[in-house]
Amino acid sequence: MAAILVVDDELSMREFLKILLTKEGYKVTTAAEGKAALALAEQHPFDLVITDIRMPGMSGLELLAPLKQAQPEIGIIMITAFASPDDAVMAMKSGAFDYITKPFNVDEIKAVIKAALKKKQHSETQPASGFSEIIGQSPEMMKIFDLITKIAPTPANVLIYGESGTGKELVAKAIHNRSRVAANPFVPITCSAIPESLLESELFGHVKGSFTGAIADKAGLFQLADGGTAFLDEIGELTPIIQTKLLRVLQEREFMPVGSTKTRQVNVRIIAATNRILEQEIIEGKFREDLYYRLAVVPIRVPPLRERIGDVPLLVNYFLEKFSKLLGKEVQTISSYGMEVLMQYDFPGNVRELENIIERGVALESSNIILPESLILSLHRQKKNKTEQPATSAPAAGAPLFVAAHDENELFAEGLEEILQKVEKKMILHALAKADNSKMRAADLLKLSFRSLRYKTKKHQID
Repeated sequence: MAAILVVDDELSMREFLKILLTKEGYKVTTAAEGKAALALAEQHPFDLVITDIRMPGMSGLELLAPLKQAQPEIGIIMITAFASPDDAVMAMKSGAFDYITKPFNVDEIKAVIKAALKKKQHSETQPASGFSEIIGQSPEMMKIFDLITKIAPTPANVLIYGESGTGKELVAKAIHNRSRVAANPFVPITCSAIPESLLESELFGHVKGSFTGAIADKAGLFQLADGGTAFLDEIGELTPIIQTKLLRVLQEREFMPVGSTKTRQVNVRIIAATNRILEQEIIEGKFREDLYYRLAVVPIRVPPLRERIGDVPLLVNYFLEKFSKLLGKEVQTISSYGMEVLMQYDFPGNVRELENIIERGVALESSNIILPESLILSLHRQKKNKTEQPATSAPAAGAPLFVAAHDENELFAEGLEEILQKVEKKMILHALAKADNSKMRAADLLKLSFRSLRYKTKKHQID
């Protein structure tokens, strides 16, 4: 039973929340003002505090810091009848989980409470050290872990580059979580996901009336991340104008909201990520060279999954547990054949693709083990590792595909069974060559099950 402390100077609000949350199964304690709430928090452990912002005496914002000092892992939700962008920014910077305006929807506050409690529970189950955010133990990942440990305590800007789906945001979060500003906000934004006309407002905020639809002041990414970390994903998508404004943030530590005539000072660490080759973008005049060097003080390359294939079993087990719980299944493992299929695959979509493969596998599987038939891979992508050689070369154009006997005498001398075995072996070799040595794809080409093909390759001694 989660323990919740409700702090509000209005008796009606305290009673309403106590009745509502008690019915939801929570243990609820109330306080009429900040000092009383702090005294309770110093004597009793609470999982969550719901506090009004504007109260006589100690305000909700003033209550935040001593609450966090008394119970560092406590979740805090701020509520207020007087919505203010500055209050919202201050609340989030001070460690509040969320900020809700009155009157609020009952279902909304229930959902926010559940999310806050879930986050607290997750943080309590994670080890105090190590890299729980990133799954991997390959030499390539150990180098990244070592680099993160070295640079995280510094204020240096970081540029993370790698293919889509490799986990660049996870690396950014790991850096922030080990930095000296870990208690402050980590604010991510995907530059390509926002229309160009709105991106400047999302980054720098805007003032009321600055454009059609700007009905109130809005805090941007840098204002929300002040004192913490701003994560700019897909940085290569920024237009030249936005690049220039971002450079000013890096050089002068200030920015100007859209429609404003006043600059705002900001102290924020920037971590950027891209799947593009920015050096080439600089040569083509698409990306500012001075901005690149400001961002890439410490460059980190996240390797694609095919370069750390040894991490696949770890990732598979992690995703199996995750999706078994999520989908209400009891899939506990993957068959050895299924794991072999994955270990031979090059994962063009990287870790994100593996996650999707396992999610589908768990959803499709009716037993407690994932079989190869439940694994759906991309059959149209060839391996990018050109150093691997196919099992055999495909026949030249115009040449007969399968020659089992050169004349009638050899045909009848060999006999039907021997001839069929020769044809079968040649067909399997040809299918493996077409499938770039992937048994899963070769089985699809031959209209066989994976198990049947595995049996036949062993029978014909095909490695």
